[in-house]
Amino acid sequence: MGEAPLARLLIVDDDATAIQALGAILAGVGQLQFAMSGADGLRLAAENAPDLVLLDAEGPALNGLAVCRALKADRLLAEVPVIFVTGHTDQDTELQALAAGANDFITKPLRPAVVLARVRTQLRLKLLTDTLRRQATRDGLTGVANRAWFDEALASEWARAVRSGEPLAVALADVDHFKRYNDHYGHPAGDDCLRAVAQAMRAALQRPADVVARYGGEEFSALLPATTAAGALHLAEGLRLAVARLALPHADSPSGAQVTISVGVATTLPVRAQDDRSAGAGAAGLLAAADRALYQAKHAGRNRVVAATLPTTGVASATDAMGGTGANAPPGR
Repeated sequence: MGEAPLARLLIVDDDATAIQALGAILAGVGQLQFAMSGADGLRLAAENAPDLVLLDAEGPALNGLAVCRALKADRLLAEVPVIFVTGHTDQDTELQALAAGANDFITKPLRPAVVLARVRTQLRLKLLTDTLRRQATRDGLTGVANRAWFDEALASEWARAVRSGEPLAVALADVDHFKRYNDHYGHPAGDDCLRAVAQAMRAALQRPADVVARYGGEEFSALLPATTAAGALHLAEGLRLAVARLALPHADSPSGAQVTISVGVATTLPVRAQDDRSAGAGAAGLLAAADRALYQAKHAGRNRVVAATLPTTGVASATDAMGGTGANAPPGR
């Protein structure tokens, strides 16, 4: 087994002297990154999620409390522990930091032994939490995310898309004629097939926010945040091609001699709902549109992608525009 990767620590402070002092204390703990503004800190965290953030409560433009709230509001960064490092010693500041989502609070002047002890404690807790989360959110057979994770992530990404004004897309994929595969090759081979398909699909998605999940049985889902309809169609076709390139034999498939998938993809621009129930209906409508598109792909001959674009309201309509790509699809669509 290889060595465990070094922890990534992000220090955000507008005082260069404070950054140097913390850097000297934590030099042997992990990989250090530095930001001298809250905006830069958020940018660095989004580019490569750290294992721990040490954050000054003050800031010329975006103070530490606002940065902490922004981190906790981001699905990909919400579980990153935050330690406030500040010259404030009053109870109100500490309570505000904890209310914003901070995991710990260190006051200046810095005591190196205390800083090291608290940082190492948070890193140990992060490692344990990550392990437990992987076990709870991963599908035991394929290793990709499970249905519970996908449902929660879809709701979270819907809310974030409402705030950001960016589009949101989902894709549903089904292994073509999988029952025939199981009957012909046996269930152990069927399990191997699902594992190979899942890993191929996961490898086909390059952006950190794009995630494949096992939706149930031989069906998989992909969550594609900040993705236009054209981009979602391109990514869905990439999923189809990734599975085709596996060239897994399927001697009993009516639609070809190897394992393929059919994919339905849907895209919308979420808008703010009047209540939580409306928001849930919007996300469910997006998923339902992808499911209808998947049905169209299977009905049209399988091993293809069909796309549905929802209206801005995020509620599926009966006039969803359908297009297709993949094997035997009309050119240019």
